[in-house]
Amino acid sequence: MLVKVIDQITDDMHETAWDLYEGAFKEVRALAVQRHLMYRAEFDQVMFDPRVDKYLCLDDGGKLCGLSTYTNDLFAMPLIAPEYFERRWPDLYAQNKIWYCGFVAVAEDARSTRAFAELVEAMYRTATDRNGIIALDFCSYNDDSRNMSKVIRLMLRRLSGGTLQASCMDQQSFWIYEFPAAS
Repeated sequence: MLVKVIDQITDDMHETAWDLYEGAFKEVRALAVQRHLMYRAEFDQVMFDPRVDKYLCLDDGGKLCGLSTYTNDLFAMPLIAPEYFERRWPDLYAQNKIWYCGFVAVAEDARSTRAFAELVEAMYRTATDRNGIIALDFCSYNDDSRNMSKVIRLMLRRLSGGTLQASCMDQQSFWIYEFPAAS
């Protein structure tokens, strides 16, 4: 496997990237209140935005089997507040040393491979080689059923030689108040 980092997806790989992304996240559409799957136009914008690096995981035959987005230009990421990061880590923010991972998607037929681990490791190396930090988010479904924060924490702890410090930055709750009809 090979991880290749590019700033813009090529036209010939664009459709393949969309199919991989949509296939990886389509089930979350009905499992999370806040959208965790970009609409096609949003995806296209991110894929062609040079501020956002695209990490392509290619299998030994050169086929795209994993894709992630990563940037230290926090204004390039929709739905996050760069001001939060500026307030919490002012020095790292001023030095562009805060990286945000928009998503990590692995093709269904590659989930038993090292594609996910290769992408995570490549992004880890980008941030740590520059003395930076990494931020990302998970919906409660992915964290509760797939233990994503624990999986990522264990991977990064191994990669960092045990020096990792992890904490939850924020959480959001969605509530509903129902008024059942009188019996």
